[in-house]
Amino acid sequence: MKALKKHISDEKNGLDYILIGDYYFPELRLPEETRPIGRWGRMHREYLEQYHAARYSYLLLSGKLWTYLADLNEQAQDRMECMITQMKAAEGVTEELKARDPMAWVWAMNSIRSQDEEIILREMIYEKNVIIST
Repeated sequence: MKALKKHISDEKNGLDYILIGDYYFPELRLPEETRPIGRWGRMHREYLEQYHAARYSYLLLSGKLWTYLADLNEQAQDRMECMITQMKAAEGVTEELKARDPMAWVWAMNSIRSQDEEIILREMIYEKNVIIST
């Protein structure tokens, strides 16, 4: 009887297989991703899981989910910072206002942050047409 090889490769699908007992199982490895997915990434992951199960499964099984969510989180944070800066300038929220009337400054900043979070949620996190780049 011929001994089976411990590792084999399939040229058709590009996968490597490992022998465990009498069966060959795909040897799958996830890509190394160290960036955090953050608040926005976690929210979008839950949204994909609940409302776009096929897309969620594709990203998860292809090993691209964590990278996709980390990228989305970074984009959302950058956009939030940019919008806050722009809205502060448009509404006249300055350091001078902060020194003169701290409560008015806090109220204005909370209002700006709330508006920006709603925009991020509507346009990036809970979007109707999720586009996944492969």
